[in-house]
Amino acid sequence: MIDAPRKRPRQQRSRDTVDVVLEAAAQVFEREGIDATTNRIAERASVSIGTLYQYFPHKRALLLSLAERHLDAAQRRLAELSAELAATRPGWEETVGLIADAITGLHHDRPGLHAVLYEHTPRTPEAVEKLRALHEALAAELAGQLRRCGRGGDDAEHTAALLVHAVDAQLHRVLLGRESAGEDLTRTMLALSPDGRQG
Repeated sequence: MIDAPRKRPRQQRSRDTVDVVLEAAAQVFEREGIDATTNRIAERASVSIGTLYQYFPHKRALLLSLAERHLDAAQRRLAELSAELAATRPGWEETVGLIADAITGLHHDRPGLHAVLYEHTPRTPEAVEKLRALHEALAAELAGQLRRCGRGGDDAEHTAALLVHAVDAQLHRVLLGRESAGEDLTRTMLALSPDGRQG
């Protein structure tokens, strides 16, 4: 895949180098947006451009690796949240608040980077599948919480899918970097989750 990293590091030293390069890339994309260059990223990482190119042939590969790391972190956070909700079983409004806080928490730092990732990450089959799996996992969690709390109308799965995609679009297109993002998402989710069964 031409947008994928050139090679995967096997030794700890190589993994450390990749981590340093990706952290530098995150910082430079945050400051400079899509105009960031691999030269600037290598300079920020204090590595040669040749070292960077050993692992990342161009900045699309860097974006793809950063996006994959973000999706992995989101999967871990969703698993933690699912366990927390199962243990505490809060009411719907508190549940929504916790979900909104978890989602916005993943995007709170470096909103400029997240905007670049959302708009410019290559849509490889693997990345698309990883994002789809995350959306499906979040929708399944939401559907279960909707049913538990007596919300979502006659079709909790449909309502959950609507919530996931409304929140995704609102967060990435409107709310990145806003202090009120969690409250705004909470309001959206409450408005889109009808009380009880409909029809």
